Amino acid sequence: MEAMWRDEPAFGFGIDSLNPHAPRRSDAIGGLSKKQLREQLCQRCPRVPGVYGMLDRKGNLIYVGKSKSLRSRLLSYFADSNAEEKGGRIVENTRAIQWETQPSEFAALLREQQLIRRFSPRWNVQGVPKRQRPVYLCLGRMPAPYFFLAAKPPEQCVAVEGPFYGAGRMQRAIDGLNKAFKLRDCSQKQVFHFAEQMQLFDLDHRPGCLRLELGTCVGPCAAACTRDTYQMQVNAAESFLDGFNDEPLVLVREQMEQASENQQYELAARACRTLASLDYVHRKLSILANARREYTFVYPVSGYDGCNTWYLIHSGEVADVASAPRTPEEYAALKPKLLQWKAVTANRVDRGHGAYPHTLALVASWFRKNRSEQDRTFLPEQAGRRYRSTSIRQAS
Repeated sequence: MEAMWRDEPAFGFGIDSLNPHAPRRSDAIGGLSKKQLREQLCQRCPRVPGVYGMLDRKGNLIYVGKSKSLRSRLLSYFADSNAEEKGGRIVENTRAIQWETQPSEFAALLREQQLIRRFSPRWNVQGVPKRQRPVYLCLGRMPAPYFFLAAKPPEQCVAVEGPFYGAGRMQRAIDGLNKAFKLRDCSQKQVFHFAEQMQLFDLDHRPGCLRLELGTCVGPCAAACTRDTYQMQVNAAESFLDGFNDEPLVLVREQMEQASENQQYELAARACRTLASLDYVHRKLSILANARREYTFVYPVSGYDGCNTWYLIHSGEVADVASAPRTPEEYAALKPKLLQWKAVTANRVDRGHGAYPHTLALVASWFRKNRSEQDRTFLPEQAGRRYRSTSIRQAS
């Protein structure tokens, strides 16, 4: 390689905050041709779960992936049938491959998500059609929060959900949501004047657009509402993100039916497209809301190499992680953390948004595809019983 990549560590993928064990084994190979890379993969890459990264001739990380069998997955990129596909194009630009083993497929999924978020490799982002790129539905941006889309959500938001897919569909959805909840959608450069703000002189604050006149915005730019009134609209919008409010769908459906009755077919068609977009968002939010309600437990995951892991899942998100205890001493050392976990899981009011809020969709998808895995979960107060039963099985 002509250079190591700039923002990434010199070797390996860096710290893994969701790995409670010793750092994972990493390895790398390099070559000027596909043949050289393939030969080295056959010699050195293990058939175990893990994540991998492709580097170009300048040492830039261009793609990150995961697999439950690293060697099988990486060799598939070199198959003749893949030559014209995305995988073949990635390999054509690859001069080095590095990988990091993971104890389980679930751990590999979490690590892949972490690395893509950290490095945004070109082929994970630019190589994906717009309709397939993930976007997050955000409610935020003070002093008058509203719905907007972001590839990476800002830190300060009232609420964030996702990821969702389809930029055009999601743009129609946020337009419909801001109108339904009468939230502004103007630039952050807009000056806002709330009704309760004291003025030395009575000034006529003109709205920055027609939405106040059309009744689709409460008008925080024109002193047409108080902060409390606007906050009520934000609260209603947040309940939609929680999956508890289908008001926008009802409103748009009524608009579509009214336009159709009035033979305003173009308007009805636009409302129909907006309704389809909102329906997609609402269905996805309902799935995530169900995960928040149902998924609060400790999820034990066995590692192929004995690195067994307990994941604390709270409100559908990975909240913490610990190495599964194997000895009485390890269990005693884990007890203080288990008490913390018990306090966290006892809080059923908190809707999550802990240290890893982006894991919600991953966790929801994992348990939807692997339903039997939920049978293995337990609550923190049941950890002692689980440890003892596991110890007995291992001893027998």
